Amino acid sequence: MLAKTKKYQPSDKEPFMNEKQREYFREKLLIWKEDIIKEARETLQHLQDENVNHPDLADRASSETDRAIELRARDRQRKLTAKIDAALARIDDGTYGFCEETGEPISLKRLEARPIATLSIEAQERHERRERVYRDD
Repeated sequence: MLAKTKKYQPSDKEPFMNEKQREYFREKLLIWKEDIIKEARETLQHLQDENVNHPDLADRASSETDRAIELRARDRQRKLTAKIDAALARIDDGTYGFCEETGEPISLKRLEARPIATLSIEAQERHERRERVYRDD
């Protein structure tokens, strides 16, 4: 199935979110999720292997810092996995590729770059402007 995805490229010349496009993005999301899960397993293995008692305080502090950084990265990836699952659910319910705010199609270029996008570029920019206004108050 991956070979099929490699050959096919969504185009603005075809109906938006047709079966081919939905399958293309489903495959892209599943591969991304698989890669994240694989990385998480590797990190877990690395953390278990790294569970060494360092007699030197500097080594121990360095090891603890590395461990904290890896755990934060895993947490971000866990949240990303949840967003991928949500995108897959939107593919299943037919809402994938449409802006949550306006209902308009999200550009294929944006979905290609960020397959978990839920807002069109315009809606995302409005959202970020509002966030900045509230943050600056």
